[in-house]
Amino acid sequence: MLARAALLLALALCGSAQAQQVALSGLSGNRALLVIDGGAPRFLSPGQSVGDVRLLSASGDSAVIEVKGQRQTLRVGDAPVSLGAALATQGSASVVLTADGQGHFTPTGQINGRSVQFLVDTGATQVVMAEAEAKRIGLNYQAGQRLRVTTANGAVTGYGVRLDSVRVGEATVYSVPAVVLPQPMPFVLLGNSFLSRFQMKRQNDQLTLERRY
Repeated sequence: MLARAALLLALALCGSAQAQQVALSGLSGNRALLVIDGGAPRFLSPGQSVGDVRLLSASGDSAVIEVKGQRQTLRVGDAPVSLGAALATQGSASVVLTADGQGHFTPTGQINGRSVQFLVDTGATQVVMAEAEAKRIGLNYQAGQRLRVTTANGAVTGYGVRLDSVRVGEATVYSVPAVVLPQPMPFVLLGNSFLSRFQMKRQNDQLTLERRY
C-alpha cells in the first residue's frame, strides 16, 4: 500500500464565511503594530486580541498571529494576509485525471505555486504531506498548530496548516487545510479538504472532478 494506508485523520476543520485581512505595520519590542481590515494600526502584545485576531509572538521583523485556529507568520512590509475565509475555488470547472498502472490517480500539481506529486486519497480528511516535502516547497509548517495524529504506525505529532493555494490541472482552491507529518511519504495525499469542492465521477481509468460551486 502507498502512504495513504491507515492515515486516520480525525481533524476538525475550522471555517468562516468571511475573511479578515491582517498586515504587520511595525514592531516595538515584543509588541506588533497590526492593521486589521484596513483599519487604524493597533499595537498588540503577545496574548492580546482584537476581534478574532490574536497575537501569539513578535520578534525581529515578523509576528505570528492566529485567526479562528489559523496561524500565520506576518512580516513587515508584506501584503495583507486573508485568514478565516471559507475555501475559494477558481479556474476550470472540471479536471480529468487518468489512473496509473496500479489504478491510482497521481497527478502533478502545485502547492503555493511549487510543483508537487499528488495521490488522490478520498480516505484522507485533509491534504497530507511529509515534513521533508513541506521544507522543500518552503512551507513554514512549524508555525502551524501542533496535532496528535493516529497513523498505521501509532500516534505522531504533526502540524495543522492552511495552504495558500492547491492547484490540479486548471483548478485552484485557496486556503486549504492540510496536515504535515514527520514520516516519509512518496506522495502528497490529495484529501477531502480539496476534493470536497468537486463532484467526482469515475469511468474506467478516468476520474473527473467537476466543481460543485
